[in-house]
Amino acid sequence: MVQLSPQPGDLEPIETASVDELRSLQLQRLQWTVAQAYENVLHYRAAFDAAGLVPDDVTSLDDLAKLPLTTKADLRDNYPFGMFAVPREQVARVHASSGTTGRPTVVGYTRDDLEVWATVIARSIRAAGGRAGDILHNAYGYGLFTGGLGIHGGAEKLGCTVVPVSGGMTERQVQLITDFRPDIITVTPSYMLAIVDELERQGIDPRSTSLKVGIFGAEPWTDDMRAELEQRLDLHAVDIYGLSEVIGPGVASECVETKDGLHIWEDHFYPEIIDPVTHQVLPDGEEGELVITSLTKQAMPVIRYRTRDLTRLLPGTARTMRRIEKITGRTDDMIILRGVNLFPTQIEELILSLEQLSPHFQCVLARTGTLDEMTVRVERRADVADAAGPDARDQLGRLIKNRIGVSVAVEVVDPGTIERSMGKMRRIVDHRPPRGVTT
Repeated sequence: MVQLSPQPGDLEPIETASVDELRSLQLQRLQWTVAQAYENVLHYRAAFDAAGLVPDDVTSLDDLAKLPLTTKADLRDNYPFGMFAVPREQVARVHASSGTTGRPTVVGYTRDDLEVWATVIARSIRAAGGRAGDILHNAYGYGLFTGGLGIHGGAEKLGCTVVPVSGGMTERQVQLITDFRPDIITVTPSYMLAIVDELERQGIDPRSTSLKVGIFGAEPWTDDMRAELEQRLDLHAVDIYGLSEVIGPGVASECVETKDGLHIWEDHFYPEIIDPVTHQVLPDGEEGELVITSLTKQAMPVIRYRTRDLTRLLPGTARTMRRIEKITGRTDDMIILRGVNLFPTQIEELILSLEQLSPHFQCVLARTGTLDEMTVRVERRADVADAAGPDARDQLGRLIKNRIGVSVAVEVVDPGTIERSMGKMRRIVDHRPPRGVTT
């Protein structure tokens, strides 16, 4: 694997500032954000008033825990522009979620917000090993989704040559990777697998490409998936984290020299971990739900936004700023099967421990009578004979039973059977009827 120079002298001063300097800056910016939200967003004024709070009550970072939480439902209830803290005429750009589970959540940016976004993306790409002059193949989707345009602006700010491919057209992705010889690819890990499969279908060794760094995000993925991607592509697989409701990608990033969790850019985003049931703030090191407060956003500040992502806060290593562990799952992606909580990432980890099976899988949920059942549909690897399927099926079923504690059906299918994602992979296929309806 190519060796990448850390070049520490190129870091922004805030990345290596003392913790005391960082906390002082955070408090100053938090107080500005709270005042901005209270004065200009009706939702926040009502929420603060209901809690008996005013902005002047925030005199320390610990006071943040007194403030009301913000949820995706709050954003949808104020659709489309009710959460904006500046006049709409000052909003330079609008992005939105897909809205597949209801109204889309809308986020706005002033020109200063776009500059901050480009800054944290440039910082993230650099942390992952990218440098000015690198060619970056951007296969995140462009449009209302924040991934494509977010990465694009930050890569240009860093000084990269950007190839704005977007998602889809997998054969063309391969052609451009082969012809343009990019150094970096930015894409969801599940779609990277589809690109790897297409490289192999065309007779191209994925390890022979020019790619040195893959920056993968927009969906949870495991360290086993990292090992799979690094082995198949001979590159550094680095995680990036963000969400449209906060800003988009660039909230946090792994550093290529450590790959030990994602450093949150705490000069712009303040993290907390809460118990998702009691909402109590948990100490660093304990697993819970990540909550984020923006510190510098003008158009649409967010205060204590519940991300639904499960992780832990850890001390900084390559940077002063704290890290989050790789996201293990989401509170709203959790499958409760006969009283056992499980996440698709747990299934992925077990699948990748078996050399006969590929990372292409789905968890299919159904209900017979009053009982929920799950079938894990997973492809065998292309170089594994069909006869190996029953053995791999039995092994995976035993692993899930022994490690997670629940019995599931396993179906091993031929390569290419499971739908390929051009963006986020649909890991859960739910065929269950609504609650109260039986079959």
